[in-house]
Amino acid sequence: MPTWELLGAGCLVALLAALAYRLWGGYPAHPECRVLAPREAALIDAAAEALYPPGGAVPPSGVEAGIPAYTDHYVAAVPAGTRRLMRLLFLAFEHATLLFPAPGRGGFRRFSALRPEQQRAVLEGWRTSRWFLRRLLFTSLRAILTMGYFAHPPVLRALGLAPYAITPPRVEADLWFPPIGHQVEELPPAGAGEAPLDPAHRPPAGEPLALDAPLHPDYVERSA
Repeated sequence: MPTWELLGAGCLVALLAALAYRLWGGYPAHPECRVLAPREAALIDAAAEALYPPGGAVPPSGVEAGIPAYTDHYVAAVPAGTRRLMRLLFLAFEHATLLFPAPGRGGFRRFSALRPEQQRAVLEGWRTSRWFLRRLLFTSLRAILTMGYFAHPPVLRALGLAPYAITPPRVEADLWFPPIGHQVEELPPAGAGEAPLDPAHRPPAGEPLALDAPLHPDYVERSA
């Protein structure tokens, strides 16, 4: 085999090895993710911190708010077709720096390997791009991360959006319809020792809840 062919084959092998490493190499396992691949979890980690950095207007950062774990559960819950589209979305953001590099040195590295200020600049570039497709993809990623951020109880408490603890009165409709998540067959037979109806305990129409009312148990701040 001529020397130039050996050299070409060697360059091709090296290029494929570099591409394989960029796609799959060097990603540590994420302790909170079971469905996301390590490369996908690394992208979500980095994008969550870039979108919701530490020291922002709301105290928890994206990773502190558990966005990676939320995304892992979300990806597991969606239909298979949607899951494939989400994985392609994560792949695009992780490696689109080959086409749209971050400013500064090393801007062609994969997104999760960029410096925090570079990651924020990359996301801003997607958000303000003159190309509709890039803005659409950014909106899709931001929607996933934002759902995870607002699912975190401390975030909702900081924004005053945490749900209150509300005990609904027992009314006649409860005898005819099962609670959410239950089946009609689970309704108790009439006269089976059920608690009496209490429509009198219903708050007057139009009376708002007090701002200092107790929060739902799942959203109460836990002592350290």
